Amino acid sequence: MSNIYIEDLSLTTDDEHINVLGKGSQRRTVLLDDQRLVAMLRTYLKQTGYKYGPLFRAEKNFRGGSLRYQSVQQKWSGYCKKASIFCSIHDLRHAHATELINNGVSLNTIRKRLGHKNLQTTLRYAQESDATADAELRAWRRRYDRGHH
Repeated sequence: MSNIYIEDLSLTTDDEHINVLGKGSQRRTVLLDDQRLVAMLRTYLKQTGYKYGPLFRAEKNFRGGSLRYQSVQQKWSGYCKKASIFCSIHDLRHAHATELINNGVSLNTIRKRLGHKNLQTTLRYAQESDATADAELRAWRRRYDRGHH
């Protein structure tokens, strides 16, 4: 997050994506599928006038260098404290993966999105809530019963 450059971002309509550098220096492309996020990124770039270089910059040193991960963590911790919640930045990744799983996105697609080489790593995120699992089973049972009566 703190090492994303504007050059890694493509905001071409209907093909918005970002190229990220993951573990093991592996590059991958991540689709920006939330139009609200895309709109915020466009507004941010317009307001800052940034055309190249780090997407998120440290302004206090007036050099405009990359925002350090520690700075992002400190800001995030402050927001969480104000909201009286505990949530790490990594928890957001887990929440996103769980949301995708609960909405029927395939594990292989999620594996690619998260940059996992091994599906077993992705399966750790696949702990659906009991309520979601129960609702899915009830819906299946209603469809099954309708088809067999």
